[in-house]
Amino acid sequence: MSQTARPRARPAEGRAPAIEISELDKRIIEQLQRDGRRPFTQIAADLDVSEATVRARTNRLVEHGILQVVGVTDPLKLGFHQQAMIGVRCEAAQLMEAAAAISAFPEVDYLVVTAGAYDLLVEVVCEDNEALLGFLTQKLRQVAGVRETETFVYLRMVKQVYSWGTR
Repeated sequence: MSQTARPRARPAEGRAPAIEISELDKRIIEQLQRDGRRPFTQIAADLDVSEATVRARTNRLVEHGILQVVGVTDPLKLGFHQQAMIGVRCEAAQLMEAAAAISAFPEVDYLVVTAGAYDLLVEVVCEDNEALLGFLTQKLRQVAGVRETETFVYLRMVKQVYSWGTR
């Protein structure tokens, strides 16, 4: 199944979490990574704590941007038949402004600032080739600071997981 939603549980701009993450918090996160719909009562029973503890800790993790519980869809089954990763080179002075502008486009589901050949990597989900072409020519390449783009069209998603644990 092709799943393009990326977890956005990391704190803004790569900063360390503002709260301490306990071993219990990590175990709750791992349970939710396996099944985000799992009832708190079952998680509590497995971890030998109260449901109120699981609920409170989960809410705290969500409020601090450490955890996000979402439904991940298969774009192909929803009528989106074109996915791509786009490498973007930007003018150095306009990098963050370009990133902010690009992140606002509804086609964009993942955007990172990178080191290497590209300044940004942008994942998009589009209805078809025409929609991708329109995104590239009428939106992305019109953003101030964008110098060059290179598009990598997805032919098949082989692996995408969200269960890397908490290490």
